[in-house]
Amino acid sequence: MKLDINIDEYLPLREVVFKTLRNAIIQGEFQPGERLMEITLAKKLGVSRTPVREAIRMLELEGLVVMIPRKGAEVANITVKDLKDALEVRMALEALSVRLACERIDEEGKEELKTACMTFKEAINSKLVPAIVEADEHFHNVIYKASKNSKLINMAQNLREQVYRYRVEYVKDFSYHDNLIREHDQITMAILKGDKESAEKIMNEHIYNQEQIVIRNVRNANS
Repeated sequence: MKLDINIDEYLPLREVVFKTLRNAIIQGEFQPGERLMEITLAKKLGVSRTPVREAIRMLELEGLVVMIPRKGAEVANITVKDLKDALEVRMALEALSVRLACERIDEEGKEELKTACMTFKEAINSKLVPAIVEADEHFHNVIYKASKNSKLINMAQNLREQVYRYRVEYVKDFSYHDNLIREHDQITMAILKGDKESAEKIMNEHIYNQEQIVIRNVRNANS
């Protein structure tokens, strides 16, 4: 396997290595349960072991890697239990964020939300999973920002790494993309109208549907 690293990026080396390894895991170049050997990866990437070690720690925070005693780092398996635990918390935070956004969003926030919704559609049309994930994350971040609750925003940021892999898994299911666009449109319209009940209902359905997609994919992969 060949790992391509972009050393021209204006980022710390550990961030460049992190992004390179994360993309390799997401794209299936590393399989669940596969060991990540620091020495081997450092040689393939042409870097020292230090940024590789730091990148692996960052991947562990995102739930993409687990540390096994006396064995080291392995690509994490997705379990239904971990998925449910993470998305239960996310659903509660997202529901609160849309209710507060309906009450507090200003004109600038409304324009930002409409732009984020359109950007997500463009990303879907590109069929590039990293672009779709980034656009989806940005859309939800705009809603958190519109809540104007700094504690809520910080909690969402802390959870971001834990749900990243699940976000990747459901956007990889291209058969659901039309529904994703529809749900984002409905959430946007409800917030713009200040309809708290509808916004929360749609958001809960949005997160629940994602959970069901990932559970199905995980079970199919393990069958």
